[in-house]
Amino acid sequence: MTSVTVSLVLFDMEGVLTHYDRDVRVAHLAASTNCSPESVRHAIWGSGLEARADAGIIDENEYLATLGAMLNHPVSKDEWLAARRASITPNEQTLALAGQLRSSCRMAILTNNCHLVTDHLDYLNPAVDRMFGNAVYSSASFGATKPAAQAYLRCVEEIGARPGETLFIDDTGANVQGAIDAGLIGYKFENAATLKREFERLGLL
Repeated sequence: MTSVTVSLVLFDMEGVLTHYDRDVRVAHLAASTNCSPESVRHAIWGSGLEARADAGIIDENEYLATLGAMLNHPVSKDEWLAARRASITPNEQTLALAGQLRSSCRMAILTNNCHLVTDHLDYLNPAVDRMFGNAVYSSASFGATKPAAQAYLRCVEEIGARPGETLFIDDTGANVQGAIDAGLIGYKFENAATLKREFERLGLL
């Protein structure tokens, strides 16, 4: 038990609450567009396209249109969502831990993603959608991606919490450090067992 007060637990989604397989996503989209996996990887990440969408610089229509142009094959929203869904598997252990927190504090998610993910979470990630409902925030909503301070601070403000009473959990060290630099309490996720011990140490379980 510590003297730290935690009133909000802010989770990263992929890598913490769910497993994310980028290769599966690439293979799925490559098959639906008749493109090589290498072309898909470059179009989404190598070009910086997804990073711009995640930061809210471009909207979903521009994102899909640009992706289709780069692949020389139209990419519909349904095709994109199907590939994204195939890449996601719930982490049942961490979701179970999150379920135990409901009686002790507020919970939310801050994920580096575009609105296509959060707007269609009921299809993409039903387990997380059932657990968190409307308390899932995309970086695109705040005009910046983690680890930029703006992403954390605007999210916490939107929720109505205090940075110093917000425990942020992420599997990427840079994102955890970004949260700490922004005044949040940061914790680097490794597995559900160590996370449970951290919750117990903080008096949340």
